[in-house]
Amino acid sequence: MDTKAIEQHVRGILEAIGENPDREGLRETPARVARMYEEVFAGIGYSNHEIAQMFGKTFSNPTPEQSQNAVVVKDISVFSYCEHHMALMYDMHVNVAYVPRDRVIGLSKIARICDMAAKRLQLQERLGQDIAEILMEAAQTPDVGVVITGSHSCMTARGIRNVAARTTTKTFFGAFQTDSALQTLVSD
Repeated sequence: MDTKAIEQHVRGILEAIGENPDREGLRETPARVARMYEEVFAGIGYSNHEIAQMFGKTFSNPTPEQSQNAVVVKDISVFSYCEHHMALMYDMHVNVAYVPRDRVIGLSKIARICDMAAKRLQLQERLGQDIAEILMEAAQTPDVGVVITGSHSCMTARGIRNVAARTTTKTFFGAFQTDSALQTLVSD
């Protein structure tokens, strides 16, 4: 990430909106924004495959014969930025479920996958797809469900300004596409 270029552009934006980037409260803002972008957009530097490799620590499944036992992690908090307005997508909660095969993945790795996939300019729909693809590779299973609910400041703070609006997306692969019981596990 080119933090010096970000600093220059932020300074230009401040000037373009009529602010004085040399005044006391704004002097360090370009550098602060550049550091923030390094953090909140860290996922841009990695492909889904690389994230799966990074957080793909798995363990032998203690009950592989019971292949319909789902692992469900709910209410993983993430935030992201929409690629259309670079507006914050906030108060996002991700529910993830998968049916393990021969391997199970560490529970903290599921939250880390969600967090890193969100650290990109995103669409909520793609975020669900990315999380599912990464988890399928990392956990070595085709059976994954991801449900995301969140608020989008491009709707709540501008435009229609509907602060109560929440968006829910559902992404299902494998057994989750047809098994309503599995869909309910991840959706409720």
